[in-house]
Amino acid sequence: MQLYCNSLTQYSRVKNREVRIGNLLLGNGHPVRVQTMTTTDTMNTMATVEQAIRCIEAGAELVRITAPSKKEAENLLNIKNELRKRGYDTPLVADIHFTPNAAEIAARIVEKVRVNPGNYVDKKKFEQIEYTDAEYLEEIERIRERFTPLVRICKEHGTAMRIGTNHGSLSDRIMSRYGDTPMGMVESAMEFLRIARSEDYHNIVLSMKASNPQVMVQAYRLLIQQMDHEFGECYPLHLGVTEAGDGEDGRVKSAAGIGTLLEDGIGDTVRVSLTEDPEFEIPVCKDLVKRYNPELMPQPGSGQNGYGKIPAIDKIPYDPFHYSRRESFEVGNMGAKQVPVVIADFSKVESITPESLQAIGYKYDAATDKWNIGDAAADYIFTGHQLLNFSLPGTLKVIVYPAAWASCPDHEKYFPIFDASGFAAAERKCNQLNFVMLDCFNDDTPINDYTYLDALANNRSVVLCLSSTNKNAMPSVRRMLMELMNRNIKNPVILMTDSTWSTPDEHLIHYSTECGALLLDGFGDGICLGMSAESYQLQAASASMDTSGRNYSSNSSVEQFINSSAFSILQATRSRISRTEYISCPSCGRTLFDLQETTAKIRNVTNHLKGVKIAIMGCIVNGPGEMADADFGYVGSGVGKITLYKGKEIMKRNINSDIAVAELINLLKESDAWVDPA
Repeated sequence: MQLYCNSLTQYSRVKNREVRIGNLLLGNGHPVRVQTMTTTDTMNTMATVEQAIRCIEAGAELVRITAPSKKEAENLLNIKNELRKRGYDTPLVADIHFTPNAAEIAARIVEKVRVNPGNYVDKKKFEQIEYTDAEYLEEIERIRERFTPLVRICKEHGTAMRIGTNHGSLSDRIMSRYGDTPMGMVESAMEFLRIARSEDYHNIVLSMKASNPQVMVQAYRLLIQQMDHEFGECYPLHLGVTEAGDGEDGRVKSAAGIGTLLEDGIGDTVRVSLTEDPEFEIPVCKDLVKRYNPELMPQPGSGQNGYGKIPAIDKIPYDPFHYSRRESFEVGNMGAKQVPVVIADFSKVESITPESLQAIGYKYDAATDKWNIGDAAADYIFTGHQLLNFSLPGTLKVIVYPAAWASCPDHEKYFPIFDASGFAAAERKCNQLNFVMLDCFNDDTPINDYTYLDALANNRSVVLCLSSTNKNAMPSVRRMLMELMNRNIKNPVILMTDSTWSTPDEHLIHYSTECGALLLDGFGDGICLGMSAESYQLQAASASMDTSGRNYSSNSSVEQFINSSAFSILQATRSRISRTEYISCPSCGRTLFDLQETTAKIRNVTNHLKGVKIAIMGCIVNGPGEMADADFGYVGSGVGKITLYKGKEIMKRNINSDIAVAELINLLKESDAWVDPA
């Protein structure tokens, strides 16, 4: 199988062309660049300039501005001149969708234009049309005629271009032949890239964005494979998850998708699409890319390099272009087709009480002596040496060290956790369930030392807990999972990830990247997140775990933060659905209502609808297309007007925005998707 990256075991940036965007160089080993997009009306020059400056001062290396028509494209000159007059030379990017004329104007003014091949020439009316080969080629020629003038203008003026495919805005023509697939996304971009190359124009960046991280990751991998196969070279890639949403959910979904690719050396610039002011996107981008700065990254082949001694892999036992969950057998409520479990780490809590468990979804009512269990309630709690002196809620089980387990009379609720050598040597083991930890390919382990795998292999009581003390643990754990698959070892696997970072957002990005990358490839029957002792003490001593991205109260504990993060990661990777999912665009100059306020209002009245996906879109550009993955949609269709969708079907058109949320609730009720909040 042809790989989509240089190596699955050692970090190495994918080699590609160098692209110049004004004074900024992209690709060809240059640092991963961070960018954002303004949300102001492009015709409001001063508001756009002021917001762009806030983004630049926050660290944006490119700033994108929407140009939906010729007048906005022309006003880019005023915006650019004002920024230059104030001493800011950050490259500007014009965002174009339906209007080739606007793109041709913008290409003469700003340093880069972004075009969406799904709606630049093609149309999307959600019509299924069967094309003969001849008819299909005629459509390609029509695209060539309409797109070539822009290519020539960009070439003449030294303007860069992003060919930016969106999963939700694939044209009817592409959908008719390829379906709603990652390969359809790739072909949509490749059609435009072939035309550009035929004009000897190469100052090009590409993107494959989707609101579903799984689709997004597969599309980027396929694009690299296709470019390499067809051209023998690759172009720089802009990474992003569209309509990621706000708060914790937006950060987790973005990090799972973007981080998965960055881990394998893929990506040259990133944008995190949050439903927040654009300057708040930049710190999240920085948290994502700083792991891959040359001065911070371990270098391969240098001994103590952060990767340990990971052996190369000859046979890749899974398909990285199509999702399939790793086959495992069932141990308790783990493995086989069961959803991944969440293990809460309470080993650093000195005295665990019934009240402590509220942080992980279990609320004790002393008056009735009953437990209320939330949708995001952890399945297991790891307490280390500590045995609990109170009765547990019915679904919760406890993991302890072997000595504590041996002294505990309740072996229905308590289960031991061993290291690999300890399990092999142990005289007493649980007949039902044993957790066994493996530190994968750390620097102290000989390169091919699988000594303990034989003792564990296919033992029907063993759940493997995989982690790595290497600085960048994901490749080590992934390599061990491939070893298990190649050896036909089918024990369930818990992904254990510790963080040594400092801030809540840094922890969140770390967890989402390390675990998300594995879950998106079908690895993992559970996750357990933790912190180093130093990081834990730092967070516990701080006033709160709250950041601009948290969705819960600011007095939350470290344990609540970690538990919420775990369930968010499982939700973002579509591994376990425990809450309402919101597909919310990040706002731009096209937006027809206050997205942040509206998203908060909709979330407030619908966040109890477990498993329902609701899209909140500012305008028609990303509206019905990006909602392809949503159950219901709330889309701006005019000033003060909202159109409601069920799937791709319009249900209520152009209703007044002041009653639109109430009408959305009515639509949910009419569709039997509503339940009254508890």
